Amino acid sequence: MHTVWKGAISFGLVHVPVKMFSATEDKDISMKYIHTTCGSPISYVRRCPTCDKDTTWEEISRGYEYEKGKYVLFEKEELEQLSAQTEKTITILDFVDLTDIDPIYFQKTYYLSPDQAGANAYQLLLEAMHQSGKIGIAKIAIRSKSSLAAIRVMEGCLAVETIFYPDEIRPISQVPNLPENLSVNEKELSMAKLLIEQLSTPFDPGKYNDDYRESLLHLIEQKIAGEEISLAPAKPQSNVIDLMAALQASIEAVKPVVTDPGPAKRTRKTAAKKQDTGTAGSGDTPINDEGAPKPKKRASSKAKKTIS
Repeated sequence: MHTVWKGAISFGLVHVPVKMFSATEDKDISMKYIHTTCGSPISYVRRCPTCDKDTTWEEISRGYEYEKGKYVLFEKEELEQLSAQTEKTITILDFVDLTDIDPIYFQKTYYLSPDQAGANAYQLLLEAMHQSGKIGIAKIAIRSKSSLAAIRVMEGCLAVETIFYPDEIRPISQVPNLPENLSVNEKELSMAKLLIEQLSTPFDPGKYNDDYRESLLHLIEQKIAGEEISLAPAKPQSNVIDLMAALQASIEAVKPVVTDPGPAKRTRKTAAKKQDTGTAGSGDTPINDEGAPKPKKRASSKAKKTIS
């Protein structure tokens, strides 16, 4: 894996040299814009509209627009100096429980490995965090971008999860059209809870696939091979939703399938159960070893008289 950052973890007076590696990868299928006339890819150029000419990186600086059309400019060295004190250190500020952090805060995951002679300190921090069950909240700067981070143990490795600052999380009050004071049908609620229960299972990431990416790769292979592509017509959608019908159909769809053992096995099983529990009545038909009903013995005339 490619090293994306080198520095150290600092907690108290302990200094742990580490290397950082990206724990995830973007598997989106990249496509370019193509000029349909000649089949050439379209290039993006850095062009100044005022000077009407292309520019080089040496002619470009960073700027912040404080008023419409007015900018304050920064040189690369000025911006680098701002993060010079923190960009090589992950400073742990607090230790907290992972469950205290809402998932909305998490951004990107990185792996950390010990660097230079830091193996002992790395293992010490890893084992202490593992046994305490805590994660570290730290500050980190990666590629001049400062952010909070959560350091935690993952299968014998320290991992860093960059997380948003609180003021970067948009308040829910800005979300439009949220329902207010709406009543819920109790029967629909019960069926919805039943459906959730039937769909509940331990999380297994291996069972989920990127269907879109797989289908797109298959389509690419077909086009490369010169095969004719036929697209299925889109299914018509209705905006009218019968919640009860939809819930009932969903519950039926996820019900476990019970295999019918067949009439012979079913009859033997019922008879055996009744014989074991002593509940076989006078109307029950005994079963022989071959699974066929035994003929009933006729009562004698003397028995008939006694009965009558």
